[in-house]
Amino acid sequence: MGAMEKDTKTPSGRRRRTIPLVIIAVVVIASGLAAWLSSRPSVTSAVGPEGVLVFNVPDLASASSTVKGTPVNGIPCDTQAKEVVKYHIHVHVAVYVNGHEERLPAGIGITQPRLVEHTKSGAFLDVGIFDCLYWLHTHSDDGIVHVEAPTKQLFTLGQLFAIWQQPITSTRVGPVTGPVVVFENARRLTGSPTAVPLLAHGNIQIDVGTPVVAFQPFTYKVTGGCGQGTNSCSIKKK
Repeated sequence: MGAMEKDTKTPSGRRRRTIPLVIIAVVVIASGLAAWLSSRPSVTSAVGPEGVLVFNVPDLASASSTVKGTPVNGIPCDTQAKEVVKYHIHVHVAVYVNGHEERLPAGIGITQPRLVEHTKSGAFLDVGIFDCLYWLHTHSDDGIVHVEAPTKQLFTLGQLFAIWQQPITSTRVGPVTGPVVVFENARRLTGSPTAVPLLAHGNIQIDVGTPVVAFQPFTYKVTGGCGQGTNSCSIKKK
């Protein structure tokens, strides 16, 4: 009888010793997760001059590397007097480097000296009387790429980066190297990143390195229209 009682108590005794260990493990894991979350830099944002959120993150690269006015892949750089816009669309481009967000800077596709319009919501860079504007460009730090061309045609991510004079391949984006994954409108793309089309009101997400951040939907509405000095614009600037 004593032996039987000993046998029946032993498993329950083991369970009682195991349960505290499980609780301790859960507490340790939870504490580690909380510490990891608290160590992540908080990303703040504010509405920018185009009515789109501008995130407080580093620029992927400077806009000053923009080509100095020579045509790029058949895309010219037009002065104020020659700029005619009949096709105007917007595309949002987000970049994640090793899981951390970075951004496209204002001024890509606008040669210097740029015209800087200071608004309550931040700086809006535009074409001045002494410089020129490529059909693919950025006015603000909000990741909005403006396609402003005289005729409707297909433009690509590769053309934008060529104007910016920054590389984009399957292993490099700008100054950053690593495996490159591109999403467009929630779909993970295959093939060369240079061939990714710039679609009207599209969302492009570029991941460089690891981890790969799942596609982050981004809702935006660009206020205003073409830059200053345009002769013809399908969207009038407010």
